[in-house]
Amino acid sequence: MTSPNPPINRLKTLLFALSLLPLGWLIWQGIDGDLGANPVETVQRWTGTWAINFLVLTLCITPLRALSGQHWLLRLRRMLGLFCFFYALLHFLSFVWFDHEFAVDAIARDILKRPFVTVGFAAFVLLIPLALSSNNLAIRKLGGRRWQTIHRSIYLIAILSCIHYFWLSKITQWPWPLAYALAISLLLGWRIRERQRKAIPVPRTAKVQPMTFHPHRPK
Repeated sequence: MTSPNPPINRLKTLLFALSLLPLGWLIWQGIDGDLGANPVETVQRWTGTWAINFLVLTLCITPLRALSGQHWLLRLRRMLGLFCFFYALLHFLSFVWFDHEFAVDAIARDILKRPFVTVGFAAFVLLIPLALSSNNLAIRKLGGRRWQTIHRSIYLIAILSCIHYFWLSKITQWPWPLAYALAISLLLGWRIRERQRKAIPVPRTAKVQPMTFHPHRPK
């Protein structure tokens, strides 16, 4: 006997409120003047960290649903993905605002000059179509197969995010990027294994040949 689904609307409201807590903490620390010696770096690292946190949480939904049989979990995936984009957008805005004051030429030079910025920018750009198509209208317009093809790029985004995190971190800070890389590798490995398993054709039951009666031949 399967357990009844939880009240999904209440759960979504709770998830929405919890997802805003990292932003609330950041605003509170800013008002209190407690963002550390380098407030810009604190804002950029905090928003970037939570972007990748929500990315990993989004990727966890499908395996959790498959392992637990709780299909209602899929109804939380869209919100988690949109919060991933939200914090990635804040991360990008902190870069173009605090570092370059929206000067397009300076932003372009930085993206082309520093590899970790290039990779991070590529991950952010790839997130945009995922965010824009995270609605029922987009699914109807694109069709289920095309929509799934677009959203499979989330694994490439995850890989680029890990590379971005490694490159901007000092060696003493590598345990966190390594932890994210391990989590994403496990999730990607599970996805690949599931696709291979589903690609194996189901053996068809051998057809029973009709029995042909041969009359006994006299010797």
